[in-house]
Amino acid sequence: MKIAMIGLGKMGFNLALNLKDNNYDVVVYNRTKSKVDEAVKQGLLGSGSLEEMTSMLGERKVIWLMITAGNIVDDVIDKLVPLLNEHDIIIDGGNSHYEDSVKRFRRLEEIGIDFVDVGTSGGISGARYGACTMIGAKKEVFSYIEPIFKDICVENGYMRTGENGTGHFVKMVHNGIEYAMMQAIGEGFEILKNSDFALNYKDIAQVWCNGSVIRGWLMDLTRSMFEKDKQLDGIKDIIHSSGEGLWTVLEALKLRVPAPAITNSLYKRFESEQEESFSAKVVAALRNEFGGHKVEKK
Repeated sequence: MKIAMIGLGKMGFNLALNLKDNNYDVVVYNRTKSKVDEAVKQGLLGSGSLEEMTSMLGERKVIWLMITAGNIVDDVIDKLVPLLNEHDIIIDGGNSHYEDSVKRFRRLEEIGIDFVDVGTSGGISGARYGACTMIGAKKEVFSYIEPIFKDICVENGYMRTGENGTGHFVKMVHNGIEYAMMQAIGEGFEILKNSDFALNYKDIAQVWCNGSVIRGWLMDLTRSMFEKDKQLDGIKDIIHSSGEGLWTVLEALKLRVPAPAITNSLYKRFESEQEESFSAKVVAALRNEFGGHKVEKK
């Protein structure tokens, strides 16, 4: 089966390699030609335009978008539509707002093109070796593409969350929870740092990784980052916000659901731009560990 991947950033490139490893022929397109050239060296099929890319696909085209959320998604879809046939499938695997995904589904449904919104988690390593995905799609469309997700996700790491829009909605809330969890880790280590004890943060994170209630991937990444920089002296205490936390808080307000932990973690990110904070350093370093997100260097 052939699949097209548009967008060769950290996630898109690794997902394309994951697909290739699972015996899919992956046709890639990126506005920056050097990224396509690099992909070809890795055994992927390069294309120089959307027209060339779609011409290389099979009878029912499957096109996966891994591009920045916002108007650019609509721009790419607009360019794809004249190149597609009825029941071809567009997958948006980026972090689009769920309401935008519902609008895109309805617009494409009117012209017979199928649309799928996929919340993608697991960071760069997950994209490469086993992702976690939340899929909003019609049942027939999901049945057609389910083998893809079974192949590229970890065991029990994918599901059809429901109708279109639910994939990105569930991923939005997932990211809000992620904000709060990382903030709690950061605050905990700031308490440790400000105590009168001489403590080894890496060793504490290491023992917490083994059998404790708070064990898990984020704690393992905490151990890893302290191993690289035991005081996090090399980075600024600025935590960038990519949008999903804000969307989660706004949704909570709209639904009148109290979400103080998630809301406070969002405020702390805003606050990090104004004052020095060790907890902010911890969270900024964690984001770099799992997703390759940029940190501000001193």
